[in-house]
Amino acid sequence: MGLSRRNLLVAGGLTLWLSACSVAGDEAAGDEVGKVEVFSWWAGPGEKEGLEALVADFRQRNPGIEFDNAAVAGGAGTIARTVLATRLENDDPPDSYQAHAGLELDSDIEAGYVEDIRYLYDQQHWRERLPKGLVEALTFDGKIYSVPVNIHRANLLWYNPALLKARGLTPPTSWAQFLTQAAALRTAGILPLSIGPAWTQKHLLECVLLGELGADAYTGLWNGATDWKAAATQQALALFVQVLDQSDIATAAGDWQPALDKVVAGTAAYNVMGDWADAYLRTKGLVFQEGYSVAASPGSEKVYDFLSDSFTLPKGAPRRRAAEQWLIECGSVSGQDAFNPQKGSVPARLDADKSKYTGYLALAIAEWTDSATRVVGSLTHGVVAGTVRSAAVDAALALFVQDRDTMKFAAAAGA
Repeated sequence: MGLSRRNLLVAGGLTLWLSACSVAGDEAAGDEVGKVEVFSWWAGPGEKEGLEALVADFRQRNPGIEFDNAAVAGGAGTIARTVLATRLENDDPPDSYQAHAGLELDSDIEAGYVEDIRYLYDQQHWRERLPKGLVEALTFDGKIYSVPVNIHRANLLWYNPALLKARGLTPPTSWAQFLTQAAALRTAGILPLSIGPAWTQKHLLECVLLGELGADAYTGLWNGATDWKAAATQQALALFVQVLDQSDIATAAGDWQPALDKVVAGTAAYNVMGDWADAYLRTKGLVFQEGYSVAASPGSEKVYDFLSDSFTLPKGAPRRRAAEQWLIECGSVSGQDAFNPQKGSVPARLDADKSKYTGYLALAIAEWTDSATRVVGSLTHGVVAGTVRSAAVDAALALFVQDRDTMKFAAAAGA
């Protein structure tokens, strides 16, 4: 079921009541305050600038704590999570690590890797200052294990406005319209859609499914209300194959930034990516609506496919007290207002300073707070599928882009 408004008031489809292990506070954890090691995947252009702004605010508010940046670059966190898993399995946790809000944390909770931090929510009054549905998306069996620092939108289509104007085109409002444009673009020697590694292909898949099925049926794919083998879903998957055929998947870029560079250079017309792309494009000196612009991915106008970056308190964190100060920073107004304008996201808090959000972000925060906006959760970025199911989708998608067997993919993804 799609959700309305930023408060995600109808959040039943995203409320995460899992049977998780009860993780008590770790009495033996270190209480050293002089340093904090924070693990994230914010190392690339646009991302690291956001982290640096957050860290600068943290240092100003906590001058006695040294920030140890343990960021691992690449793959929208896929590489970082692999490195992190090894550390957690070897009882070598950082003081805090990044995770997407939602079901992505389910395995770590069940393994007992993270602590319940409801006491910080009580201390900082975060429940009253965050959207109700977002808190529910962070809640597992009544406990809360992370602090959100932002809200991102996944369902966006980035383009070069000068290129489209020269071809007499406007961004497509349906995937069928995109395919019509693609034929003309190919004739002109322009790549219709640039793409990157496997996770960006998964990101594209969720946007095609959302655009073709609509908010309710898309959400139903993850809560069991929508049949993966139904005719409408099969048609959407077949359309995804057609969209892939208009991309450069055979020579896909190594990550999302170089794929987006093709749009900037004018060799590709479109790229589907989340709004962290805005921050990256600004680092290149480009001005929104001049050097680049954006529209909702085809068929998803007035729908916000959301994800949220958050930070945890690992069980056995070597410097627990410093980690708590980092989490307080992530949940603060000053921290979020320092971070999000640089990161290309909007604040998770409801009481942030909206005047700080300009360009694309002014549009994003207006859409996020619009009562008519429908809200759904991202597959690729951890909201609607846990780690086991998400990995199963990854494996099935790797085969699907090769064999194009929609029913075989549906059987695996819907299991």
